[in-house]
Amino acid sequence: MPTEPDTQYDSSLGSKFIFVTGGVMSGLGKGITAASTGRLLKNAGFDVTAVKIDPYLNVDAGTMNPYQHGEVYVLKDGGEVDLDLGNYERFLGIDMHSDHNITTGKTYQHVIENERAGEYLGKTVQIIPHITDDIKRRIREAAEGTDVCLVEVGGTVGDIEGMPYLEALRQFAHEEPEENVLFVHVTLVPYSKNGEQKTKPTQHSVKEVRSIGLQPDVIVGRSDEKLDPETKEKIALFCDIDTDAVFSNPDVEDVYHVPLVVEEEGLDEYVLEHFEMAKDALPASERTREWRDVVTTEKTDDATIALVGKYDLEDAYMSIHESLKHAGFELGADVDVEWVFADDLADGHDGQLEGVDGIIVPGGFGMRGTEGKIEAVRYARENDVPFLGLCLGFQMAVIEYARNVLGLEGAHSAEMDEETPHPVIDILPEQYEVENMGGTMRLGEHTTVIEPETLAYDLYEDTSCQERHRHRYEVNPEYFDQFENEQLRFSGTAGNRMEILELEDHPYFLGTQYHPEYSSRPGEPSPPFVGLLGAALERTADTDGETDEHEVTH
Repeated sequence: MPTEPDTQYDSSLGSKFIFVTGGVMSGLGKGITAASTGRLLKNAGFDVTAVKIDPYLNVDAGTMNPYQHGEVYVLKDGGEVDLDLGNYERFLGIDMHSDHNITTGKTYQHVIENERAGEYLGKTVQIIPHITDDIKRRIREAAEGTDVCLVEVGGTVGDIEGMPYLEALRQFAHEEPEENVLFVHVTLVPYSKNGEQKTKPTQHSVKEVRSIGLQPDVIVGRSDEKLDPETKEKIALFCDIDTDAVFSNPDVEDVYHVPLVVEEEGLDEYVLEHFEMAKDALPASERTREWRDVVTTEKTDDATIALVGKYDLEDAYMSIHESLKHAGFELGADVDVEWVFADDLADGHDGQLEGVDGIIVPGGFGMRGTEGKIEAVRYARENDVPFLGLCLGFQMAVIEYARNVLGLEGAHSAEMDEETPHPVIDILPEQYEVENMGGTMRLGEHTTVIEPETLAYDLYEDTSCQERHRHRYEVNPEYFDQFENEQLRFSGTAGNRMEILELEDHPYFLGTQYHPEYSSRPGEPSPPFVGLLGAALERTADTDGETDEHEVTH
């Protein structure tokens, strides 16, 4: 592989590269397919990382509306990225950084800044080679020090904004030895009305890929059921690949079962053979079964958790849903997440929260839904329902207590009500002069000091924790004195910042200014979520006990 003088990338960076593209339609599960393959390669003893390419012009995902793109996932270094990077962190058990998310905005911004600085020595700056060179550099640098790098190209092949990336991958494959690059194409295999699996969409999709100069080495068919042998043979014939390079990825009950499915299909072994790595892999008998053991945990209990949010879209709260699953793996319980629209609670809960075993009030921005969230906090506090408030949910708990216990009428956040007489939540001092919206909040991992002999200490079993943040407002220091000697106490701090609150004499009432959901993993669940689910299960058990006693009495 030659060194490119314009980008100065080191030819020793990275080793094996799996490029994952998608066809027919978006949202097929390219990321889960890639992450599952990576999980199996990691089980085989290799160091695996991932890169997500997002062809949009945004520099990062930080300013995107969750309705359009799902949740904004926050990395350890403060990068605001696509939710797929959350899947990679959860499946691979690694901490990624901002450079693992490549966007058109980020790439073009860098190239234009170089042009303005005269870095190109008077050359005409063009898509080829300057943009494509920068893309290749970013991929290689993200792969440094690992055995395998998975690269997912967002969107669908044929999208105009994705063309520079596919051209960069074509060049990349030309520069690398054949055994160092593998192209995986994920397509939809739909059913006809008579139940026949149809391959024509896949054929057209692969034709589009090949017209760009890329030949898939592997085709993964997404379908309701496993691909029939005849379907695999037909795809292989018309797409010019071996039949044993066509794999099924059928629908499963839980995304965490996908690695088990693709392992059964033999996708990992095919990849190892292609990369000539099979001889270096751990023998099957020595590969860890931890993932399989965790995600197939027998569930003997169940609980219902109300998620009181403003976005009626599951992807907007993906990490919260996944964190509850992880807690369920830990405690052997199924978790039924019941969606409650915050706006509907503004004038009272009207029975929507009755019967739930726990309540989560998640993060968010803007005024809409805040009064409903405050009402949900009040209901949880007054009715001893286990409660977890995250970021904005933490702030809503402070406001609710200030209004209804401390008697500070009209208390609110200065973000929502600039005229509030009691801004118990106010903007961070360092935010006063900030003008740009993107990448300017308090972001990434920060240390919280935890008081001993508190609920937070029991959860983390330590006097500190490192969690990820994404906020611009905080508890106003001018009101600290009014919270002293109250049942609502701040048990975690970062200097003069309040990070954790809890309510004494309550089954479970916890709020965090940070987002613990971003660091939760299968097998390593987030302590606040385990605590919430544990308290919810206790509530369920108590309720069942009362029911049984009632039945015996009669």
